[in-house]
Formats: sequence, C-alpha cells, structure tokens
Amino acid sequence: MIWLLGVLVGLVLGLTGAGGGMLAVPALMFGLGWTVTQASPVALLAVAGAAWVGTGDGLRSGLARYRAALVMAAAAVPSVSLGLMLGHRLPATSLSVLFAIVMVVIALRLLRQPAGRVEHEHVICRIHADSGRFIWTRPTFFAITGFGLLSGLLTGLLGVGGGFVIVPVLARFTELSQAAVVATSLMVVALISTLGIFLAWLHGAQLPLAVTLPFLVAVMTGMVLGRLGSRHVSAAASQRGFAVLMLAVAAALLVHAWHPDFGV
Repeated sequence: MIWLLGVLVGLVLGLTGAGGGMLAVPALMFGLGWTVTQASPVALLAVAGAAWVGTGDGLRSGLARYRAALVMAAAAVPSVSLGLMLGHRLPATSLSVLFAIVMVVIALRLLRQPAGRVEHEHVICRIHADSGRFIWTRPTFFAITGFGLLSGLLTGLLGVGGGFVIVPVLARFTELSQAAVVATSLMVVALISTLGIFLAWLHGAQLPLAVTLPFLVAVMTGMVLGRLGSRHVSAAASQRGFAVLMLAVAAALLVHAWHPDFGV
C-alpha cells in the first residue's frame, strides 16, 4: 500500500508540478492511521526528493527560474517556522478540517479555471522577451517574496510542499509559460520542503525509516513516470483528474476528522 500510494503521489507531482504534499499527507493518514502532524515530515521528505528530481530536469531544460525560486525559498524561512509552531499547538481534528478546506478551495478553483491555460490575468512580474527571465522591479521582488511567505506558512502548518500555491500564483501574476511555471514550482517545492524537513527535525519530528524510505523511493519513481507522461497527457485531463481526486480526499478527511476509525 505504501508503495502504491507513493507512486500515485509522485505521478501527480510530476504531471502538475503541484499537489504532491496535498495527497501524501492524507495517504499516510489513511494508510497508517497517523495524524497530520505525524504524517507531515515524512510527506515533506518524499515530496522534496521527488521535487529535486523534477528540478534537475527543469534546470537542464532552462525552464526553471532559479533566482525567483531562491527568493521564494528565502522568504519562506520565517513562515515555515511559524507554521510548524501553529501545527504543534492546534488540535489534530482542527488541522484535518483545515487541510480538507484548503483542498476543496483548490479543487473548485481548478475546475473553474480553463484547463491547461495560463491566464496571466493580473501580471505583476514581467518576463524579458529575449531571455525569458524575470525583469526584477520592486513590485516583482515583493510579489515573489509574498508567494514564498504564503507557501512557507502552509508548508510548516500542513506539511505540504507549497506547489498548489506557487503554480496558480505564478500562472496568474507572471508571464511565465505553463512549462516554466511547473518547472519553477518544482524547484520552489524542493527548496521549501527541504527547509521544512530540517526545521521539523529541530522541533522533534520523527521519520521512521521503515515507512519513510520506501515511501520516498515510490514517490520519486512516480515523479519520473509523471514527468515522462506529462508529454503525452493533456493538461486539461491532468487538471480535471487532480481536482476530482482532491475533492474525494477532502471528503474522506472531513469524515475521518469526526470518525477517526474511518479509512484506517
């Protein structure tokens, strides 16, 4: 079951550049009967490993905007710590409900958004026409920093990589292509997840090797398959499928919050 769930999480991350953590945490909760706090560090490690695989691919192809990714990761440092602190103080049921609400909001947004199309509705961060790199103005810097702060907070609080935040904001507020959005998001996820693992370890988080290692390998395997499959699966199909899957998992989380024996 751990291997199957891990491959599924990696496939989603490889196809969409987001959502790995959103599925990894519930997968571990239902598969092992863990709470959000217990599942978060293991999920983060697995998502970080898979995202680093995708980051290498994005850097080789020249699609990942590494300066923006580094700025977002640096901005996430204080907010990840804040999220971890809040996560350890909130009741497990409250975290599960919050996680489910976030999933529903994202899923509904994906279902409303034209599938596979980058909207660029409110562009703040402009791209140089020749190089494809960001034109670093003051609004661009503050926008990129804000994206990192929000992603870091959710990473620390819920144990997710933050790609579900990075992908839509980059698509909406920058002029990046869809491929560049996914590649940049994967690099941000890799950096912030790695930071989150380190800080969670400092806060006393446990990473049981008997579960962590096979789950990590399975997610990385799924990531490679997802990146290969992304060339043959339409963005519309992957987006709709991801949204429907998230709604189903969110419903299961809400039931589990009030009936802890459900799905265990």
